[in-house]
Amino acid sequence: MIKVGDALPAITLSEYSEVEGNGCSIGPNPVDVQKAAAGKTIAVFAVPGAFTPTCSAKHVPSYLQHAEALKAAGVDEIWCLAVNDPFVMGAWAREQKTGGQIRMLADGDAAFAKATGLTLDLNGKGLGLRSNRYSMLVRDGKVATLNIEGPGKFEVSDGATLLAQVQG
Repeated sequence: MIKVGDALPAITLSEYSEVEGNGCSIGPNPVDVQKAAAGKTIAVFAVPGAFTPTCSAKHVPSYLQHAEALKAAGVDEIWCLAVNDPFVMGAWAREQKTGGQIRMLADGDAAFAKATGLTLDLNGKGLGLRSNRYSMLVRDGKVATLNIEGPGKFEVSDGATLLAQVQG
């Protein structure tokens, strides 16, 4: 399992863009995790699934609420990861109004979750292999803090907790 001090895995995630931008076409675009994290401070949080109750009602909103404070404290970007396809993550981004504040990154085949050892097996519930709920602060591609939730919990991976760690 990934731990404080470890580098992020060499994985490519996907991000759905609705607007053509610098180096980004409309539609799904690859995001090389190591290149995207190089030289930056990133607040990363992962959820079991887009549009799920706790993720939509609490987790994403907690980062939207603290986005300005995180950036003021030195965080360059906020990333939300989920084992969903980029089209679902794009739709969830629209629904949650995350544009310009949180990058909604798809870990479609759970490659990132597997590489970090932060998987959640929900096969018995019809949801397959997902990501565990967690947050981490990443500095220049290396894990600086890591907050892993217990099963069914939402206590340590919220935006306020990570903000306190960034400021602390």
